[in-house]
Amino acid sequence: MWATAVGVARVRALETERENALFHDPLARAFAAAGGLWPTTPPPPGDDDEAARRRRLAVAFSIVIRTRFLDDLLQQASAAGVRQVVLLGAGMDSRAFRMDWPEGTRLFEVDTAAPLDFKASVLRQERAVARCERIPVAVDLREDWPGALAAAGHDAAAPTVWIAEGLLIYLPEDAVEVLLARIGARSAPGSRMGLTLGSRGVIERFGADAVPGSAASLWVSEMPDDPVGWLAGHGWQAESHTLRERAAAYGRPMRTPPRREERPGGLISAVRR
Repeated sequence: MWATAVGVARVRALETERENALFHDPLARAFAAAGGLWPTTPPPPGDDDEAARRRRLAVAFSIVIRTRFLDDLLQQASAAGVRQVVLLGAGMDSRAFRMDWPEGTRLFEVDTAAPLDFKASVLRQERAVARCERIPVAVDLREDWPGALAAAGHDAAAPTVWIAEGLLIYLPEDAVEVLLARIGARSAPGSRMGLTLGSRGVIERFGADAVPGSAASLWVSEMPDDPVGWLAGHGWQAESHTLRERAAAYGRPMRTPPRREERPGGLISAVRR
């Protein structure tokens, strides 16, 4: 599943090359190239028509908007004094290298050994230097990752900003509940959280080929009908944002008209009170 992170890196590399880019990720191209997805990636066999191309572009658009959304959330958390960041399922995330962090920030990248090792090889090749204290934590999220995080130096008594980007859709609903309970247990008051949620309806609408890394078969979780109420039950005061709303705010409005059946927003920001 982690190979999907290379597909996301390719999307971020393409966005970085835009004149009006919503963010700049100088390492994304190196990750995509090392994973064999740069400069181009062939379409799935027998599915290279214009409709398929539009579907892939739509999913890439959603990755761009969610990246900017979570960048903003992290900057707001830093401005509020939060100095611990935990990226769950970090993949090829390069925020430790591309964002400006206040002095004393510690950023934990939690993922399994395979993507972290792949990432480390690219970082060495690029001679990348982190702009904060970056701490990789090699552990499977199905195992005792809170214990591994604590052993790596995470302080549960201090506020943390948690990011789960493109992760929850791949976890069964019971595993999502366990994950949130574990996050809550290590979240001091004032902690922040950024989540991306989704529905299998995206696959049904866009096609499995649109999902980076062809991971559609692993997409098992559904977005709750009431994300704000759901997170309130876990002790978080949350706000739900739609892709369309955020895209318009960033000056990159969606070209397609709203769908009558569009669900609540899948971009979530939350605060621990």
